Amino acid sequence: MKIYGKKDVNKKALAKARICVLGYGSQGRAHALNLKDSGYDVVIGVRKGNSWNKAKKDGLAVAEPADAVKGADLIAMLVPDLAQKATYGEILPNLKKGATLLFAHGFNIHFKQIKPRKDLDVVLIAPKGPGDLVRRQYQQGRGVPCLIAVFQDASKSAFAKALSYADGIGGTRGGVLTTTFGEETETDLF
Repeated sequence: MKIYGKKDVNKKALAKARICVLGYGSQGRAHALNLKDSGYDVVIGVRKGNSWNKAKKDGLAVAEPADAVKGADLIAMLVPDLAQKATYGEILPNLKKGATLLFAHGFNIHFKQIKPRKDLDVVLIAPKGPGDLVRRQYQQGRGVPCLIAVFQDASKSAFAKALSYADGIGGTRGGVLTTTFGEETETDLF
């Protein structure tokens, strides 16, 4: 089994990409701040309220989910599993053709709750730790190991984009291992 690290990252895969992080909970906040600190253009998609205010206070651009995804090259679906199907339906009309849809847990893809458009890359980057640890390790120059999977590779560069994202959140510092959406979902649930 190969463990991917910084040396395996194609820096051009997400160069100049606009990344939309949907949700600003434990994983959403950690991913967004780490990506911002890694030099990415990040926008947060949340409803007005506590998460909105927290993201603004953290210095991030914020918009309602349907507006936040407009023009985004990669959309990280980090809202709770139970809200993902409805959120996908809400953002679908505004998803850029050929964008990448990223998940941190494979549940909604594996159990076919979300049936992604055929032009989208669909990938998984699942840090093996809670968001506060992902953030803290990144700030300390380390990283939490991640799992990576590709469900749909419309662009033929989905893996490179996912690995670049993992690098942006610090995952390549801890190592990135391949899996599948099904394997990640079932091992996480059981």
